[in-house]
Amino acid sequence: MPKRILFPFEGDNVIGGSHVSAMKLAAALDRSKYEPYILVHYEAGPAADYARSLGLGYEVLEQPRLMSPGGLSYPRDCGPGGYLLSSVRGFASVLSRIGADIVHTNEGRMHANWALPTRLAGRKHIWHHRQDPSAFGINKLAPLLSNHIISVSHFSKPNKPVRSVDDRFTVVRSPFDFNPNPPDRAASRQQVLQELGLPDNAMLLGYFGNFVTRKRPDHFVRVIAAAQKAMPDVPVHGLLFGSVAERDEPLKQACIDIAADEGISDRIHLMGFRQPIDGYMAAMDANLVTALDEPFGRTLIEAMYLGTPVIATRHGGNVEAITEGENGFLVDPFDPEAFVAPIRTLYDDAETRDRISAASHEYASTNFGLSIHVESVCRIYDQLLS
Repeated sequence: MPKRILFPFEGDNVIGGSHVSAMKLAAALDRSKYEPYILVHYEAGPAADYARSLGLGYEVLEQPRLMSPGGLSYPRDCGPGGYLLSSVRGFASVLSRIGADIVHTNEGRMHANWALPTRLAGRKHIWHHRQDPSAFGINKLAPLLSNHIISVSHFSKPNKPVRSVDDRFTVVRSPFDFNPNPPDRAASRQQVLQELGLPDNAMLLGYFGNFVTRKRPDHFVRVIAAAQKAMPDVPVHGLLFGSVAERDEPLKQACIDIAADEGISDRIHLMGFRQPIDGYMAAMDANLVTALDEPFGRTLIEAMYLGTPVIATRHGGNVEAITEGENGFLVDPFDPEAFVAPIRTLYDDAETRDRISAASHEYASTNFGLSIHVESVCRIYDQLLS
């Protein structure tokens, strides 16, 4: 009889890399061995839509209430007291009803809410970590409550765990179900230029990710300003692709304000969430990864596969993917002007641009793939269930 793997998600209006990675894993599981079960808290939103697009069923779970994340409060949530007195028992009851053998959580709120009841219910819990190695949960809760920690990079291994996690920690790169027929970069670029009414000599620089502090879309805007000042004869345009949750609206407004202050409002384009994204990513002259403490970004590898050169901060897991000057560029994470030299190189030097593009595609296509990810995770499932 197949073992049931529960994947709970937050049902708000944002879908990010953790949703994509986890649901692609769920959809690719061998149904003779594993049965994925998708839960979406409170209401069906983008997470449910994405599950449906992959042929996955889902359940909307309105109760019990989730514990509010630190410093934030949502109308349907409860505090720590209500969580411990009521929600923990409620989650344990859900586990019994569903018959979950493993609970595989993939984002911060789900880790915090599901780890304890899973432990108390005698089920196995996997904490799939894609965040900062110093985060509270991965250091204080996961070592005590989780049966295994999967991380997307060596960088994001908990750096001050309350107990050693060496016996329960595995690095598994995120799944990349690469398009076997990727879009033509030149044709994609022309389509974007036409959509935005931009001249052929425009420099298209992309930001791909949700508007969250760690990914620093505001720093991206400052980079565009620095590049435009350094290259006054080139129309430098920054395109930001990604969802904005209600709680992150101030960060979006900060980007708009910075652009206005720098006099580049007409060079910044808020593109929103686009699906499929391949054509837009392929259209960029470069993908700028401005994040700090990025464990191992999906969009970095996706851009490399498409042959879009990547300029990333020398920080976090970026250094585990990019070899400076060979398959991309690494720059000072705190200085917007550090991005200018590689941007200028990619614009002026066709030979270097083509070499980086080819090397990045070769690296991504050789080292990553959905089947590799699924096999690695299933070995952990088998280990826990044995």
